[in-house]
Amino acid sequence: MKKAIIVGATSGIGKCLAELLAKDDFRVGITGRRSTVLDQMKNEKPECYVTKTFDITQTAFIAEHLEDLTRELGGLDLLIISSGTGDLNDGIDFEIEKRTIDTNVSGFTAIADWAFNYFSSQNHGHLVAISSIAGLFGNHQAPGYAASKAYQINYLQGLRIKAFKSSLPVNITDIRPGFVDTSMAKGEKFFWMTSPEKASFQILKAILNKRKVVYITKRWVIIAFLFKFLPTSLLEKL
Repeated sequence: MKKAIIVGATSGIGKCLAELLAKDDFRVGITGRRSTVLDQMKNEKPECYVTKTFDITQTAFIAEHLEDLTRELGGLDLLIISSGTGDLNDGIDFEIEKRTIDTNVSGFTAIADWAFNYFSSQNHGHLVAISSIAGLFGNHQAPGYAASKAYQINYLQGLRIKAFKSSLPVNITDIRPGFVDTSMAKGEKFFWMTSPEKASFQILKAILNKRKVVYITKRWVIIAFLFKFLPTSLLEKL
């Protein structure tokens, strides 16, 4: 039986992925800040889940939490970072941006580093992170969120290159969703909105195929392609 950890499994994509992995014969370590949700998931399938409640902004304790989970699972083959935050910030309030940075940059990096080093030492493993299509361009309503996702995209690429140059059999998958119907979808106008269930099904398929970069749903690759060629003058008008 393969072992996986999902960081941020109490709602949305993370919760759906945990359920899909459990059906696919994985034993899954699930984390989040809401212990009641984690306990409920474990009570429903005690043979599938191991739980650990923690906040990824408390980076000093991340290694300890992940090591505890890995020991209880009996090893680790796959780690998925699905934890993230972001709010609209028209007023450019630094406290809003700081919450985003603490989670999407500092917490993300601490988890990614631990996973990469763990998989490198055991000479196999798969790191997956949910970034966003938003990381491909600036956003005037949520500048910190878009910038944090750009950071994640580039950090994952850096780890992928490092694994390749070091001849390490460590896979890195960057999942870039568009609009998914979760609490992260903030605003009024959405298009190509998809359900977390559909998004998670496509994500799991990409993980099992060890894809490097995946857009969810697939049509978002069109937007990604167009934004590569749009001049700044046009981007500023969007």
